[in-house]
Amino acid sequence: MRLGIFAKTFTGSDPAAVLAAVKQAGYETTQFNLACAGLPSMPDAVPADAIASIRAAAQSSGVSLAALSGTYNMAHPDKAVRDDGLRRLAVVIETASALDIPLVTLCTGSRNAADQWAYHPDNATPAAWSDMAAEMAKALALAEEAGVDLGIEPEQANIVTSATDGTRLIADMGSSHLKIVLDPANLFEHATPDEARAIVADAIEEAAGHIAMAHAKDRHGDGRFATAGQGIVDFSDLVARLKGVGFDGALVTHGLSADEAPDVAAFLRGLL
Repeated sequence: MRLGIFAKTFTGSDPAAVLAAVKQAGYETTQFNLACAGLPSMPDAVPADAIASIRAAAQSSGVSLAALSGTYNMAHPDKAVRDDGLRRLAVVIETASALDIPLVTLCTGSRNAADQWAYHPDNATPAAWSDMAAEMAKALALAEEAGVDLGIEPEQANIVTSATDGTRLIADMGSSHLKIVLDPANLFEHATPDEARAIVADAIEEAAGHIAMAHAKDRHGDGRFATAGQGIVDFSDLVARLKGVGFDGALVTHGLSADEAPDVAAFLRGLL
């Protein structure tokens, strides 16, 4: 496994400076965001010089680009909003292909029109699933043409809430380009340490063979998110189980401050 971190953990819009900070903090790979190149995360276009600067920064820093963020609300109740998101996703997918980034990460969305990461009671309806799945099929057509994989992350406030939902969607889509991004802290809200360990273990078993990336975010038993190693997620068990199902991709931490990054790198590297 390769140890990584969200590039946006570090401030700045110069890819060279951001990736140098990633390396200095103890990480070898990153989930990149175009905001780190002075662009919107989901831009209308990516200039050729921006692509060149990102490529040069990765080469000079020695930090590989494991994934590129392409999140928009794939279940937004307004089709026009979904259409605009898909148009921007096409730009992100093209950029990933140009940079040889193998994975674009997605958000399966929410019926909450104001916040794609916020729960809405209509998320569990067949109509919400249908809208998201139709959007995913269009996204996969773009990804397949570009030779890029798409990664969906099960999380409680979105349409895909579990590894079971994720494998269901993969089966529905019938595409080898759709993968799962497994974040243990997004698989539960309120839990005891034993409950959390069991939920994560079951998710890894369910998603085995489909996991393109794992995230290292933590959570307290009362639902609050936490920096990796400070909550109830058993990261030693997580790493062992990921290795047990043959996962050898990137373990990428996020939800932490830049000041915390070196200590988290040391903690996670000790487990790897």
